[in-house]
Amino acid sequence: MGRKPQLRGRAARLARLFPVSAGSGQAARTPFVLLVVLLLGGGLIGLLVLNSALSEGSFKLDDLQKETKSLTDEEQSLQRDIDAYSAPEALQRRARELGMVPGGDPAFLNPDGTVKGVPSPASGAEPASMGVPLVLAPEAMDTATAPPPTTDTAQPVQPTDAPPFSPSLTTPTVTPTPTSTPGR
Repeated sequence: MGRKPQLRGRAARLARLFPVSAGSGQAARTPFVLLVVLLLGGGLIGLLVLNSALSEGSFKLDDLQKETKSLTDEEQSLQRDIDAYSAPEALQRRARELGMVPGGDPAFLNPDGTVKGVPSPASGAEPASMGVPLVLAPEAMDTATAPPPTTDTAQPVQPTDAPPFSPSLTTPTVTPTPTSTPGR
């Protein structure tokens, strides 16, 4: 049993070409073990890097969700403010603060120049500063400090040196003339 069998023929010739030494099995196994250890170590390091990247992404996602919630709350607060300012009661209050009054019945001009409807003046209290406009031209700033003229009627005051308003004098009438287009 302790004896090695004798090789014959072709096997014997091959055995003579590749001599077998006692440590050859151990030497061939060492690079394989090193390769397996390196692959396992590289895989573990890769998993560690992947886990770290996923954790960092999770923290960024959490921060972005908090920021989104904060911005959504701010947007809703601003929308509530807009709704409060555009409520009919708030608009009416601010218009009265500016001296506006509710309008009367409107009248409309037809294209042929006729008036449709019966206009009526605005109802409500007249503001104290009816003669002074809210916005003044720069050249009128010198005269703005003078007290406004008091009149008993609510008609606008016309300057004495200006001619009366006439639509035909201020708006030139232009009649379009048809032109021919070459090639048609």
